[in-house]
Amino acid sequence: MGDQLWAVADMPFPCRVHYKTIEVRGIEIFYREAGDPKKPTLLLLHGFPSSSHMYRELIPLLAQDFHLVAPDYPGAGFSEHPPAEKFSATFEGLADVMAEFAVRVGLKTYVLYMQDFGGPVGFRMALRNPDAVRGIVIQNANAYLEGIAPDQLEGMRARACGLTAEGRRQVAQLVSRAFTLFTYQTGSRNFDAIDPTGWNLDVLLLEQPEVNRIQTGLMLDYFSNVTDYPQWQAYLRSRQPRTLIVWGKNDPIFLPSGAEAYLRDVPGARLRFLDTGHFALEEDVHAIADEVRGAFAGT
Repeated sequence: MGDQLWAVADMPFPCRVHYKTIEVRGIEIFYREAGDPKKPTLLLLHGFPSSSHMYRELIPLLAQDFHLVAPDYPGAGFSEHPPAEKFSATFEGLADVMAEFAVRVGLKTYVLYMQDFGGPVGFRMALRNPDAVRGIVIQNANAYLEGIAPDQLEGMRARACGLTAEGRRQVAQLVSRAFTLFTYQTGSRNFDAIDPTGWNLDVLLLEQPEVNRIQTGLMLDYFSNVTDYPQWQAYLRSRQPRTLIVWGKNDPIFLPSGAEAYLRDVPGARLRFLDTGHFALEEDVHAIADEVRGAFAGT
């Protein structure tokens, strides 16, 4: 689709970010790419209701030390918004597409960077092909029951048992402008300093019928991740991947206890809490870039 030069103050040369599309399982997938493919690859998996746009500032900060690839899922960002007969709106479906995407763009090994929905996608990919994963970065991506507020967990469990009128109301509330703004604003240090492009782009896309259908389907499927948590934890215990946890400690969705829980299974992981909310990159991109560079540059 094109590329763009980014000049960053602490980089001696500008970083060229390329914007590309590739067909995966009959679906056009948009992705951002930067850096030297001979260097360690970071596969950046985004959260809800965002897209690879959430990594727009992180990519140029790390492009000297890494090869970075950031795809948009089907029904997110600038990827195709496929109809129901073309794409099943489940986390297994997302993982199917992203696993094949990694193969199609030639990624043999990578560090998984997972935020929010990126956790369920990335852990599924790691279970399928553990030898491809050189490490993981976890940013407000949950894999433990204690990381979910009790009322949120109960809602997920109830929706998995069948969609009642109350369940429909809850899902509609989650896939809305108000909730999108809530995820960006709540817990932030200074919301007025956050670029409004991110959450406004998310809202604009959520208003598209196929995007709304897909994101609603994923919300209804979310409890499938909770039931898979023991498998993800077993993977962490058995493989002991090099792990960095950067967590917005004021996140009202995924709680700090969920970040601390990773240390039970990967005691050598580095955990850093940040004084921000769910989308920590919006306020602490430089701190997170430094942590990623320190943990994985040269691996």
